[in-house]
Amino acid sequence: MAKTVLVVEDDSNIAELLRLYLEKEGYRVVTAADGNRGVELFRSTEPDLVLLDLMLPGLDGWGVCRAIRQTAQTPIIMLTAKG
Repeated sequence: MAKTVLVVEDDSNIAELLRLYLEKEGYRVVTAADGNRGVELFRSTEPDLVLLDLMLPGLDGWGVCRAIRQTAQTPIIMLTAKG
């Protein structure tokens, strides 16, 4: 069974690039374009890894991280273009 990665990224080009690369490597990928949807998908899919943008509409990356940490210890990799 393929491992699942949740990608929470509001830039559709970056989200698509990550999805294509990860699927090519054999992962199942679920994507969300904002933090609130990311938390919902985390709860419903229980992914093995979360790739999370820091700056998101709605709930930001830190908020998503806190919400995940309340119930799980799933690895999270935070991404940002912020300088």
